[in-house]
Amino acid sequence: MAAAIDESKDRLIADLKLILGDAEALLAATEHQTEANVVNLRKRIDSNLAMAKSKLKDAEAAIVDKTRVVAQSTDHYVHENPWTSIGIAAGVGVLVGLLIGRR
Repeated sequence: MAAAIDESKDRLIADLKLILGDAEALLAATEHQTEANVVNLRKRIDSNLAMAKSKLKDAEAAIVDKTRVVAQSTDHYVHENPWTSIGIAAGVGVLVGLLIGRR
């Protein structure tokens, strides 16, 4: 699951870089190019933006699903092992307290 999230993140970053490149090309094209080139470039940017938005939604859904699974697993563990969970929480609290106290 984590590999799928990393892969989605990498694809999203690549798509966003593509959009930025297209936006830079649009700026350069509007400086000295004809109207037909600008219209074609804007269509390409719109298409890439729609694709990036779709992939962003997919990545968001994957992250939400992963978070939900982790939360359910944690909830199940805490209900099955309440005293162990309390001990772990107390230990983490002591460590955080010690670290804050050193400042």
